[in-house]
Amino acid sequence: MTRIIWKMIKEQLIFPYVDLNIQYYDLSIQKRDETNDQITIDSAEATKKCGVAIKCATITPDEARVKEFNLKKMWKSPNGTIRNILGGTVFRAPIVLKRVPRLVPGWTKPITIGRHAFGDQYRATDFVTPGPGKFQIVLTPEDGSDPITYDVFNYKGTGVGMGMYNTDESIRGFAQSCFQMALSKKQPLYLSTKNTILKAYDGRFKDIFQEIYEKEYKAEFEKLGIWYEHRLIDDMVAQTIKSEGGFVWATKNYDGDVQSDILAQGFGSLGLMTSILVTPDGKTVES
Repeated sequence: MTRIIWKMIKEQLIFPYVDLNIQYYDLSIQKRDETNDQITIDSAEATKKCGVAIKCATITPDEARVKEFNLKKMWKSPNGTIRNILGGTVFRAPIVLKRVPRLVPGWTKPITIGRHAFGDQYRATDFVTPGPGKFQIVLTPEDGSDPITYDVFNYKGTGVGMGMYNTDESIRGFAQSCFQMALSKKQPLYLSTKNTILKAYDGRFKDIFQEIYEKEYKAEFEKLGIWYEHRLIDDMVAQTIKSEGGFVWATKNYDGDVQSDILAQGFGSLGLMTSILVTPDGKTVES
């Protein structure tokens, strides 16, 4: 259905008015398997060069899909791969129509959610442990200094484990995109994390956002009568349901994945939601 609608949009609204040299990349699960997912990487690199891209729906395989399509392996989400190459922030906002009733009637103003489009669970290394053993994370500094070892857990039997990451550079780009979006919409900005539990990991998001706000955006925000505030994710969810809307919500990667669908359904429909990926420099857009 996505292909059909996109074809109609091109033929009726674009091609009659704009001469476009479109590069096509086949991101079907069969083609990704055939190329060992190189086609996904190539499409992301082409997007960086062109500055704009439109992506149709794709399949992220699970165990059943691997068997159904006889895949070489359980390939990662193409959306996640593209986002990690491009970086930036995925901004999603509802398309509000009078004839579509809201499941959360108190939302009288749109809510824009900014999802950090890099790292965390979407580029994590996860595994099943075969038996008892010690799970450690080792950081080997490039300067030749001694490795730093973090003891994570001692397994008594089989289990699961995961290691994930993010970078200051990416978090700063995420913050800049969100502050700019709030200014453009003249709406307050909220960042939600769980820094009470992930004191170093989520605390880094909180600290970087606050630093950038104080140095670069506080004066502009105050002129417009808007503000920036950090909240715990559970408190933010509760406050969002009670609110009338009218703000920009900055979320980490997984939180944004989940909460954006809640917002879409609350405003009326999962299908009535815009979604664009904007890089920190604002030069590349993927929809």
